[in-house]
Amino acid sequence: MKLKLARASVTAKPKMIELSKIEEDLEKKSIFYFDKENSHKDLKALIEYFEEKEYSVYMREVKFGLNDDEFIYEIHIVK
Repeated sequence: MKLKLARASVTAKPKMIELSKIEEDLEKKSIFYFDKENSHKDLKALIEYFEEKEYSVYMREVKFGLNDDEFIYEIHIVK
């Protein structure tokens, strides 16, 4: 499964990341930021994947502007 990481700026295009790469990066960090273009279904699948591996996963929307469409997803994955 591929997900879109949060953009570095409003005009930039989001970078893609594989689920396996996220799992590798868990040794270095536990917080990931994803773009609003990701489907809720894909994010739920990500959460379920790591919960099956006995990780604790927490997701929330982070607003960075006043408009309703100015947000990113913040996901914490910890053992």
